[in-house]
Amino acid sequence: MKLGEVCIETNDVIKLADFYRGILNISSECRDAVHQFIIADGVSLTVYNNGFIKNNLNQNISLAFTVEDVDREYERLLELGIHIIDAPRLQPWGAKNMHFCDPDGNHIYFRSLVK
Repeated sequence: MKLGEVCIETNDVIKLADFYRGILNISSECRDAVHQFIIADGVSLTVYNNGFIKNNLNQNISLAFTVEDVDREYERLLELGIHIIDAPRLQPWGAKNMHFCDPDGNHIYFRSLVK
């Protein structure tokens, strides 16, 4: 068994999908207000509105993306105007992480695995 999809439910699919395309440096012309694939290779990342209002009290999940160089990504996200909660720093488990949130308050980590 393998994980097939992570779906982020939101009140504003276009806004959140645009945010994720920006931080992940992915381009797409999709403007669907109900469902958008952001990453479709391997494990999919989708943004979806099922018609119910979300409270955006997102406290129990975070997304972590492994990147080649977390310091370079830190600089790129600052240029995009992303508020960084924790700047890149080496963690006890050997990864170098930075932490920020998406517009709905979901916690996101970019990490590089130190060689």
